Amino acid sequence: MKKIDFKKDLKHLFKPSAKTVETVTVPAMNFLMIDGKGDPNTSQEFKDAIDALYPVAYALKFMVKKGEMEIDYGVLPLEGLWWTDDMSAFSVDRKEDWKWTLMIMQPEFISLTMVEEAIEQVRKKKNPVSLSKLRFESFEEGQAAQIMHIGPFSEEGPTIEKVHAFIEKSGKERRGKHHEIYLSDIRRADPAKWKTVIRQPYS
Repeated sequence: MKKIDFKKDLKHLFKPSAKTVETVTVPAMNFLMIDGKGDPNTSQEFKDAIDALYPVAYALKFMVKKGEMEIDYGVLPLEGLWWTDDMSAFSVDRKEDWKWTLMIMQPEFISLTMVEEAIEQVRKKKNPVSLSKLRFESFEEGQAAQIMHIGPFSEEGPTIEKVHAFIEKSGKERRGKHHEIYLSDIRRADPAKWKTVIRQPYS
């Protein structure tokens, strides 16, 4: 059986430096996605999205592992796009105004038909509240700046500012949405050691 470690193969996307901001070109990739809004710390909609995304991602993993492909791969980490209608007003102090897309990247050999089959499997077993909101879509960021944040989400502010300052110093402008990739299991890991990729597209 073939085994693939996508986080290792795509190390430049998932393991940036924690000391210096790096530039990266992010190609088009396919994702399971669910949109929502509100404070992630208190929003039931946020929790419901996670409860729908992971079962489908794991259903796909086991379909590939046990099917004709016979490929074993690790489910990719949860990612989040964050924004407000007026990005100049985007603030950690007003999380209730935030809009978001939670997503999990899928290998290129995952097809829409397979996703639909996985959704049906999950519907029959658990039927999570937000399953009907899930979509399978390509997303391309292009040129972006990124850095690894180590620590709790509440302390991300200075790290985000570091990324923004790098872009401004480069004479470029931010575009698109604030992007985070959650590499740690926050249910088990010490918050002081949480690893989160902070990414911002620019042009």
